[in-house]
Amino acid sequence: MRQPLTLKDHHHEHRLFSLRLLVAVALVLVLSLVLVGRMAWLQIAQHSRFTTLSDNNRVLTQAMSPPRGLITDRNGEILAVNRPDFTLELAVEQSADLNDTLDRIRRLIPLTDDDLERFERRRTSARRPWEPIPLRGRLTEEEIARIAVHQHELPGARVTASPVRFYPHSHLFSHVLGYVNRLSAEDLDNMTLAEQRNYSGTHYYGRTGVERYYEHRLHGQVGYRQVETNARGRILRVLEEQPPIPGDDLRLSLDLKVQQAAYDALGERRGAVVAIDPRDGSVLAFVSRPGFDPNLFVTGISHKDYARYQQDHDHPLFNRALQGRYPPGSTVKPMLGLAGLDAGVTNWERTIHDPGYFSLEGNPHRYRDWKRWGHGQVDMEKAVVQSCDTYFYDMGFRLGIDRMHDFMIGFSIGEATGIDLLNESEGNMPSRQWKRAARNAPWFHGDTINTSIGQGFMLTTPLQLAVATAILANDGHQVVPTLAADETHPPRRPDIVLKDPRDWERMKHAMEAVVHSNRGTGRVMAKDARYHMGAKSGTAQVFSVGQEETYNEAELAERMLDHALIVSFAPVENPAIAVAVMVENGRHGGSVAGPVARQVMDAWLLNEDGDLHIPEPLARPPIQNGPPAPTTTASTTSTRTATP
Repeated sequence: MRQPLTLKDHHHEHRLFSLRLLVAVALVLVLSLVLVGRMAWLQIAQHSRFTTLSDNNRVLTQAMSPPRGLITDRNGEILAVNRPDFTLELAVEQSADLNDTLDRIRRLIPLTDDDLERFERRRTSARRPWEPIPLRGRLTEEEIARIAVHQHELPGARVTASPVRFYPHSHLFSHVLGYVNRLSAEDLDNMTLAEQRNYSGTHYYGRTGVERYYEHRLHGQVGYRQVETNARGRILRVLEEQPPIPGDDLRLSLDLKVQQAAYDALGERRGAVVAIDPRDGSVLAFVSRPGFDPNLFVTGISHKDYARYQQDHDHPLFNRALQGRYPPGSTVKPMLGLAGLDAGVTNWERTIHDPGYFSLEGNPHRYRDWKRWGHGQVDMEKAVVQSCDTYFYDMGFRLGIDRMHDFMIGFSIGEATGIDLLNESEGNMPSRQWKRAARNAPWFHGDTINTSIGQGFMLTTPLQLAVATAILANDGHQVVPTLAADETHPPRRPDIVLKDPRDWERMKHAMEAVVHSNRGTGRVMAKDARYHMGAKSGTAQVFSVGQEETYNEAELAERMLDHALIVSFAPVENPAIAVAVMVENGRHGGSVAGPVARQVMDAWLLNEDGDLHIPEPLARPPIQNGPPAPTTTASTTSTRTATP
């Protein structure tokens, strides 16, 4: 039987279609509202945020390093300057075959293993691959010309010029000026946030010497510029620029002529020279030989050059003037003599008989004089002029180490002088407390006797000896050595006031006789002098000799010979310079160190015609008194007596 035919329900289908259409329209409207709402939220509510993000992607802030301040001597002679350094840079992404490009460059200019190692290290740490990376600096004109001729064969290579520090006098001022080199991550970690911001974009930082001490003045203030970049970070244009503020120029109290005279006078010998104007503490010369070339350190010293300095037995990187510690020997006898006079244990008229040795009552040990047969009857002036050890043995024993220590500290013996340099050695002025702490041993009479002639545990730096001499020449007024011409450092301790102020003049005249009398130990340095000077020569022993042994120079290696020292000042009637000279293994202070001091004083006191012309002291700010410096000590020992 046939089934009945069913017709479509158009009304139902129409209602179903209408419902679906309504749902679709509603869905579209909802989605449109969501999209519009999202767009409104992004465009209106979040407008400031995304504008900032967009600008950060488009605008880049770059730090601009300030030019470093120049350093000059007191007369304006350039000691440290900035000059362009021509560097070959290589943009790695522009070179299809980096190794081939490096081979081509190597055929044009020398590339060391150090150059390639630094290049690879900088390339792997570079944040932007399109930025050029330094390959080799210090290009010569000939090397620049070769690169220019073959530029088309070197994709990505270019020669740029950037300012770097240059020291035109090289070794001459190496230890006092110091040097700058590249700023490290460790340097930044040790800075405050404000300092880190000020060193943004800076490549160089003071490491030693004046460059380090006055880094805050020489560096300047960093500048900034805003540049527009594309999506890949390439610079399109400069939007805004705030130029950096250059560092302050620094004028030093050093005198190029005096410094050169000191350096030349030492010759090839190892040693140190410090010259100070006792009127205001200005450092006129500060030399340590041998020196080094500070220019090698600026852009990074090679392993070969650094190894050469490190392996040099003369230790050219060691600052003898600031850090070298030597027994002062007889150079401190004038100061020790003043201590004895002021304490009343001796006077200018008191005499002793010198048989060539000194011994304590009931003790067979003999403390020998440098003159084996003795000086006969000796008073204070003769003891200074002829450097009689026996007189000072006797006086020192009577004085005692306690009074000796307290008096000598006033002359900066065994204490930092306060010079505007870092890492100054304090030397050692021994005391009972020091020996107990350093050696865990009591103080003996023999220690006092050795100290009374500047031997034993006493250690000084050439700088301290120059300061002590300046204080003596200045009648006890404290002198703080200062390198910056516009700086005045307050005294670290009070002036030395003697019970009888006439002792200053009498001691200075005794030191004058050391040079200008026929029997003085420093008479060699006074030949044909246009002015009168005072001095005291001495030696610093390198090793000890036993009681029954004899010191024989002819049997010793050169580096085992005594160091030669001398302290001097001039003119006697109006001192304008105080000099300390130390010549390692120079043997005799008067004949070896004396002529060095004379050349330094001549350079300061004589004009071009060879006539006496005393320069005026620097105009400095007034001195403000400060608290005395703390006392710290070091150690050494010796027993042999020293010759003057």
